Amino acid sequence: MPLTRTRREFVRDLGISAAAVPFLLNLPGLAFANQAKRKQRIVFVFSPNGIVPKDFWPDEEGAKFTLKEILKPLAPFQDKTLTLHGLSDKIRGDGDGHMRGIGCLLTGIELYPGNVQGGSDTPAGWAKGISVDQEIKNFLQKDAATKTRFGSLEMGVMVPDRADTWTRWSYSAANKPVTPIDDPYQMFNKLYGRAKDNEALASVLDDIKDDLKKVGNNVGAADKKLLEEHATFVRDMEKELKEQKNATVGHAVPKMEPGIRKDNDNMPKISKAQIDLLVNSFQADFARVASYQITNSVGGARMKWLDINEGHHELSHEPDTNEKAQEKLVKINKWYCEQVAYLAKRLADTPEPGGSGTLLDNTLIVWTNELGKGNSHTMDNIPFVLVGGGLDFKMGRSRKFPKVAHNRLLMSLAHGFGHTVKTFGNPNHCAAGPLAIV
Repeated sequence: MPLTRTRREFVRDLGISAAAVPFLLNLPGLAFANQAKRKQRIVFVFSPNGIVPKDFWPDEEGAKFTLKEILKPLAPFQDKTLTLHGLSDKIRGDGDGHMRGIGCLLTGIELYPGNVQGGSDTPAGWAKGISVDQEIKNFLQKDAATKTRFGSLEMGVMVPDRADTWTRWSYSAANKPVTPIDDPYQMFNKLYGRAKDNEALASVLDDIKDDLKKVGNNVGAADKKLLEEHATFVRDMEKELKEQKNATVGHAVPKMEPGIRKDNDNMPKISKAQIDLLVNSFQADFARVASYQITNSVGGARMKWLDINEGHHELSHEPDTNEKAQEKLVKINKWYCEQVAYLAKRLADTPEPGGSGTLLDNTLIVWTNELGKGNSHTMDNIPFVLVGGGLDFKMGRSRKFPKVAHNRLLMSLAHGFGHTVKTFGNPNHCAAGPLAIV
């Protein structure tokens, strides 16, 4: 196949439908597979309400460190894990701690004044700047060698439809929050454009099976194998979604205080389906940037599958002396870590199409939270745990910093993609430059 052949020419010459194009985007043997240089990817993962520090942060600093109870699910990936203690969200101004915590987490800048009242603090509106995930996405989309179909994917689990400062963390620009998709059916529809509704999920593959056969007959063995794996994933996902069609995958927006919702016993199923879709999207090169938001700031999920009936936010306000509450908070945060570990495992189990290593070798997971600790609402020691090899940071370490502004980490993440921003968010917190984690 000539190296100058374009996707349009390939589709035209074989006479295949546009519906088959998503299956062709990451076939390494094709000239339009964007394989001019190594693919780098990043996933931002959010979980709410702070953590239990004594059961989260390693005591040691350096390469020899012990994972505490909350982080134990990451044991298989300890050599690819980097904990960053001492990063502080120094953004102040309008809004309560939860609002500024999530609204400033990826933006690094203040909130606008607004009419959303939280706690006893001043009301606030949306963030005043773009979030780092969207900044990196825009940078990659400007270059044909790194441009992808969607650029970025914003995904979630049990994120309220109600749009306010507690429920959004990704911003395409100042005052422009991005709504995540928290329903696997809707995400499947976005990726493949076939699912009209939960009850009438049509098969993506039924209408294009002849097209995929044509493609398979015109590509090499490696591409054919990848194409078959992609089709198998889609078929399996269709089957799983159909089996769950009678389950409550969505959620009702509650009429109660911000962030407190009805429990959803399907959260584990939703999370698995979303992560599987996310990993497949990276394998198919639909996007190289993603955010994965589990509930929201002040999230009140009731994790009955962990034998916990209280809402997460409610428990997070209990004092440290309440040992039973602390034990439950450890379980809750460990479950969040299990989601990160499952994402890491799925990436590690997936070979890099047309490249070396695995998707995890070329992807960085950034797991974070809006607070350092729930009952104090501190924005010091914001949890940042990095997993993977996407940005070539020196992994397999526990790092401790002296309360540095988290803006510097946001700068480092952009720099890891070759986007050498001079500041990010509030420039007053960027004078020391990117955080040295190489």
